[in-house]
Amino acid sequence: MAFFSSSSSSSSSSSIPILTLTFLTTLLSILVISHQQPVLNSAEQDSVYKVLESINSAIPWRILFPDDLCSSAPHGVVCDYFDDTTAAANVTSETTTETPHITELSFGYVSDYNPNPPCSPNSTLSPSLFTSFTHLRKLFFYKCFTESQVTIPDISPGFGSTLEELVFIDNPSIVGSLSGILGNFTSLRRLVLTGNGLYGEIPDGVGDLINLEQITIAANHFSGGVPVNFGKLENLKVLDLSHNDFEGTVPDSIGRLTGLLKLDLSYNRFTGKIPEGIKILQRLEFLDLSFNRFGNFGIPLFLGEMPMLREVYLSGNLLGGEIPEIWENLGGILGLGLSGVGLVGNIPGSMGVHLRSLCYLGLDNNKLEGTVPAVLGLLEGVREMNLENNQLSGKIPFTAKFTARVGKKLRLAGNPELCVEEGLISGKNSTRLGHLRKCKKPDIPNAVLLQGGSSVQLSSSPFMILGLLVFLSLHFGN
Repeated sequence: MAFFSSSSSSSSSSSIPILTLTFLTTLLSILVISHQQPVLNSAEQDSVYKVLESINSAIPWRILFPDDLCSSAPHGVVCDYFDDTTAAANVTSETTTETPHITELSFGYVSDYNPNPPCSPNSTLSPSLFTSFTHLRKLFFYKCFTESQVTIPDISPGFGSTLEELVFIDNPSIVGSLSGILGNFTSLRRLVLTGNGLYGEIPDGVGDLINLEQITIAANHFSGGVPVNFGKLENLKVLDLSHNDFEGTVPDSIGRLTGLLKLDLSYNRFTGKIPEGIKILQRLEFLDLSFNRFGNFGIPLFLGEMPMLREVYLSGNLLGGEIPEIWENLGGILGLGLSGVGLVGNIPGSMGVHLRSLCYLGLDNNKLEGTVPAVLGLLEGVREMNLENNQLSGKIPFTAKFTARVGKKLRLAGNPELCVEEGLISGKNSTRLGHLRKCKKPDIPNAVLLQGGSSVQLSSSPFMILGLLVFLSLHFGN
């Protein structure tokens, strides 16, 4: 009986934790249900499916992701929850509920770290994209429209008021104009449209998007000039209009973009003078005006007043003139490109003295002459130096260590009067510098004094040299 009683008591006590666990599980389920996040409304969910199907119809999106897309969605589809305050029925008080909406849509596989829904060669743009997402903050397409031409559809007036990032990268088959894209994007911070088929002029309305921090519209077919009202974009940090068909002069109002860190206008058809307004951009770190038609005003002296500059590229313009002495305050420059700008005169040694951080120097295809300053060989950070196709002469001042470090990126060809010491051409340097002629050894004969058909070698005594000078003066002075 004692044993039975003990066993019965043990069984009874062990059932208590089981009942407690069951009760807690039930209670937890009730709490989860009562606090379950609301689901995405069916209309917005269906619009997401339509957009996914338009970029890749071969994938069964509705089968793979049948549940609420705010709780289970492909990478690149992002939701957020917003407070929705409404008046309660027949009650004077108000109630606040959370309502989910799509806030980000990113398409086009980028990497394993950004496995966005992959696009197909036949990707299209669903009209739902520009009509159904009233809370969208980011829209991103990468290499989605590469074959069949896709025209950007009309955007409804109500779309885009919340959009902060509009990014289309490497979509050569997408066509349209900026005026058809921007709509009412009053909240836009980043406009990145690189490597697409977009065309037309920059609409004046861009100047009203005062929240813009980045405009990168490189490698399209944009034309016209830079709008004067760009100067209103006081929050702009990056302006990249490179590789387009822009033309005309660049307005001085660009100097009003005082927060600018990067200015890239390269590979266009801009003409006239490089605007003086650029010198006001005291925070500017990257300046690329290369391969335009700026001309005949020399290298701007105001660059010497911009100590924050790290990269300056002016190659391919018609600037002319000599290299100015402006480098004292530019010790932080890493890259300097002055190729093919019509430079004449010598390479100033001050470049080697002050540009101590230099990694790249391009002075090729000019009309520079004289010797290469020895101090250029003391720049320890240089990884590429191009002095090709000038009229430089004399012995190159670089050590074997310098030439080994720079390697094939030390370009000196096209300077017929430039020479290299024979001792420097060895090993790998024989292929790097072998195209240069060898410097001739100086031919300094021993001084002799002829006496009766025999020669007597002079000593190096200064008295003997003085005597020789007197002798020559007396016998040949007349």
